[in-house]
Amino acid sequence: MTDELPLFEESAPWDAAQAALDEQGLGDGLPLVIPTRRRLEAMLAGIDEPERSFGQMPPLFGELTAAAVAYSCVLAGARPAELSVVLAAAAACLEPDFNLLGVLTTTGTTAVAVLVHGPIVRRLGINAGTNCLGPGNRANAAIGRALALVLRNVGGARPQIGDMATMGQPGKYTFCFAENDEAIVPALPVRRGFAADVDAVTVLGVSGTAEVLPSGDGASPEAILQPVATAMHAAITVSGAARKPTRGEQVLLLPPELAQQITRQGWDLAAMQRYLFVAHPVARAPEDIHVIVTGGPGIKMTYLPLWAGGTRTTTRTV
Repeated sequence: MTDELPLFEESAPWDAAQAALDEQGLGDGLPLVIPTRRRLEAMLAGIDEPERSFGQMPPLFGELTAAAVAYSCVLAGARPAELSVVLAAAAACLEPDFNLLGVLTTTGTTAVAVLVHGPIVRRLGINAGTNCLGPGNRANAAIGRALALVLRNVGGARPQIGDMATMGQPGKYTFCFAENDEAIVPALPVRRGFAADVDAVTVLGVSGTAEVLPSGDGASPEAILQPVATAMHAAITVSGAARKPTRGEQVLLLPPELAQQITRQGWDLAAMQRYLFVAHPVARAPEDIHVIVTGGPGIKMTYLPLWAGGTRTTTRTV
């Protein structure tokens, strides 16, 4: 596949290169870094088998290789050290339970989000603090954008071809953030059997984001979490998931300030999950309610409703 992708001379005029990339449908509407042989080789330095296939990526089933991912990383402005994260995330998307075909071809708003865990977060400077879902951090922006371009350029998820979203959402440009490493609650990979110091990524098929605030004075765990349960129940109702015989997963982003407030009152992760599960049967089981500590100072939580059509979050080592 990479033999078919254009590479430009170092002296190529910027406007001409952008026009050529646009003509081949390789972009996302934003300016692209011009792919040159030097940039591609630098991105692939240390990769032994750049053309080895990790599988076929829906919806049009292009071959997922390190070389193909590296090309999209160059376009997105990612650094060579970030290739391993994007490649791991792309490979995680191919797990059957993630249901990438459904996520990419739905008429819904679903975007693929990348959640990064472990020491690699600090090494690469990925934002797990203030505005972690927003602009301003190069690593978050480039990693998320690179995966989105892989889904487009390898998977074929282009509007009206493989991507049939009625409206879509801005998260389809880029959606990458990191988990807080303060160990206020066990990290998601640890809950899934990985070592505490492992570098890992989790992919999530996210329908959007919703801001949630504690109720009343927000002093108790119940006051913090009750509005979350309400938001989860409401999302199930409005998304059509209520028609399904079983529930799936839920994802809550909890800022450190609130996580510490809850744990100081004797509630651990399991207690949070049990409360949310009992308040409304919003998930398949309490352990399917994923509380992720991330973000900066403040008490505003973010609920990430997953695609109601059916997807499971998938974690993979980097």
